[in-house]
Amino acid sequence: MIASQLTHAGLKEDLETGSYVLMMRHADAPGYSDPDGYNLSDCSTQRNLGEAGKTQARMIGQWLSSQGITSAQVYSSPWCRCKDTGTLLNKGAVTVEPGLGSFFENRGNRQEQTRLTQLKIAQLLKTSPRKPVIMVTHQVNVQAFTGQSLSSGSMVLVKVNQSGQYMSHQLINHPHP
Repeated sequence: MIASQLTHAGLKEDLETGSYVLMMRHADAPGYSDPDGYNLSDCSTQRNLGEAGKTQARMIGQWLSSQGITSAQVYSSPWCRCKDTGTLLNKGAVTVEPGLGSFFENRGNRQEQTRLTQLKIAQLLKTSPRKPVIMVTHQVNVQAFTGQSLSSGSMVLVKVNQSGQYMSHQLINHPHP
């Protein structure tokens, strides 16, 4: 990757306009889906970040700092791999947001969870429009909201209107381990 691909001119400024959020798929978690019988309150029953994923999340956090984003409002899916990714970004406390939870096993929740995410974005941008928002979630959630499929640890800068509705997005290039 060449250096110019590793910067995003104005990322911090965009996130401070009150018109953008940064959506991120959790860092690398080996495997596919969650084991049968997983429990959201017990990380040992879920698919979790591997060492590569932990390194990836730390690197992304460092990269965000290099872009001027040293603190943010960080929201996460209830899944441990998302909460851990959010924590390893080192941008502030991680708040669990149920609307960011995976609906991979239950696609019927897609529309409702996307609506909840939209409402949360509208609320955040209304109450704290100048503080960057990072939402760590799952591939299915990002795709439902933006139409963009992401690999682990990838991010999109999402432009929204005052109601939190999707308007457009831009894939954000950053270093990968």
